[in-house]
Amino acid sequence: MRNYKIITSLLLITILFSCNKQPLYDKSSRATGWQMSGTTKGVIGAQELKGQDTAPGLIFVEGGSFVMGKVEDDIMHDWNNQATQQHVQSFYIDETEVTNAMYFEYIRWIKKVFPPTIELYKNIYSGVIPDSLVWRNRLGSNEAMVKNYLRHPAYSDYPVVGVSWIQATQFCKWRTERVNEASLEKNGYLKQGAKINDVTAESSFNTETYLVAPTRTYGGNSDIVLKGASGVRIMQKQPAKNANQTREEINLYAERSTGIIFPEYRLPTEAEWEYAAAANVGQRVYNNYKGKRRYPWSGGITYSKGEQLANFKQATGDYNGITGWPTDHGEITNEVRSYPPNDFGLYDMGGNVAEWVADVYRPTIDDQNNDFNYFRGSVFTKNKKGKDGKIELVTKETIKYDTLSNGKIVALDFPGEIKKIPVDDDETFLRQNFDRSYEINFSDGDSRSTNFLKSNTSNSNVSDKDNTYKMYNSPKNTITLDSLGNMIRKYDKSNKRTTLIGDNTRVYKGGSWRDRAYWLNPTQRRYMSQDFSTDFIGFRCAMSRVGAKAKRNKTRKN
Repeated sequence: MRNYKIITSLLLITILFSCNKQPLYDKSSRATGWQMSGTTKGVIGAQELKGQDTAPGLIFVEGGSFVMGKVEDDIMHDWNNQATQQHVQSFYIDETEVTNAMYFEYIRWIKKVFPPTIELYKNIYSGVIPDSLVWRNRLGSNEAMVKNYLRHPAYSDYPVVGVSWIQATQFCKWRTERVNEASLEKNGYLKQGAKINDVTAESSFNTETYLVAPTRTYGGNSDIVLKGASGVRIMQKQPAKNANQTREEINLYAERSTGIIFPEYRLPTEAEWEYAAAANVGQRVYNNYKGKRRYPWSGGITYSKGEQLANFKQATGDYNGITGWPTDHGEITNEVRSYPPNDFGLYDMGGNVAEWVADVYRPTIDDQNNDFNYFRGSVFTKNKKGKDGKIELVTKETIKYDTLSNGKIVALDFPGEIKKIPVDDDETFLRQNFDRSYEINFSDGDSRSTNFLKSNTSNSNVSDKDNTYKMYNSPKNTITLDSLGNMIRKYDKSNKRTTLIGDNTRVYKGGSWRDRAYWLNPTQRRYMSQDFSTDFIGFRCAMSRVGAKAKRNKTRKN
């Protein structure tokens, strides 16, 4: 009898425990009580509750609070990195800098889909090619790098350079489409092999187009864009009431709720990059940091066991050490993963190449207006719709190009993408969190905070894009095309320009093979025009984390 009671008690405990572990939508909706499991899932359909998968090439970085900037003396007298307390949401970031091999895959795809031999596409291909001439020097002999650095297999795992901020952001967009395209193919929503065999300029994949209008993806080819596959959990059929009635298929295409579509790849924000580079998690004792790091590793020195922990310039004329005793093994850039990772598992967050981040540069961080996921550079848009109410897609004839200040022509969009327009009063009316599409200058140089040179100029009459009265009135060199398509370059010779900082000036972070150790400090920040490229700036991609802050449950330590 005693054993029977014990067994009964254990069974009850097991049942209660298993009930507590049931998914929220395993049997019925907590909102409506509708049946959500079994062969029929009602109107809504049960979704598998799971966390975000890690996309290719990325490392998870758990977010938290940190001091952005530094508190020590600024020996360069830039005074542009004052200490501010910020909180960064969890995100993902590339384990390494984007390599030549990774970027060259992008080039080959562009060349296949948009053949440069076709006049309509030649500027698309030329617009993505890195500028190999960045290796040239008036008093240097570097032609070997000019000809070989991007394409020779000896440099495959070296970080790509000669890429402008514009080109880096375009690569991130391309990577988003290719990763989501592969995910949908793997899960039976796209024809196997279409991403290689069937893709053309008129028939290609775009994530947002697929989500909004899946039947128009791949040029509306229903042989490629499939209505789910046998065994795919999201594809369900309503049961027929009788033998003569056909079953209605629902949820035929993948959606955000399917859980297999990744958020976009993008450049990390400055706050994210600095947080990831500092990796203060290695300095944590319970709920406090022991102190700030000078470098992405612990300690105040740059070497361990006689070898440097990063690739940087060690002294005038010393990029590597002496023959037979190299100290960082990198005369120019070096292979990624050549040095130990930081405490987040990220390589080369100091040294090798400096890296573009997403932010528009300003000398100060406006922590008074925002201390959560800080970012300056927001431009809000929405999908453009035609008179028939349907979204408008970019076609090969309506691709938009931009001629950069250095004369390079780049494509701003690609066929199959949704056309974008600025947000208007439909989205901004009576809102307090944003009030216009172009928010780059908010609280720092826009018509609401500008020191005007003319006393009779009213704020209401000045456009945000009017460069005359802005706080940051950088030079505006222009390039136009004549009737024959020849470029006419005009330099801004105005003597009223007071700064090189403008709305197209972007931040880059981290030291490089050309920099002294001072710039390896994650708090350091510099800027360059988004149109320009160099032999010492590369980039890595990031991705937002959706869902829970951490990847696993953690016990709080008191």
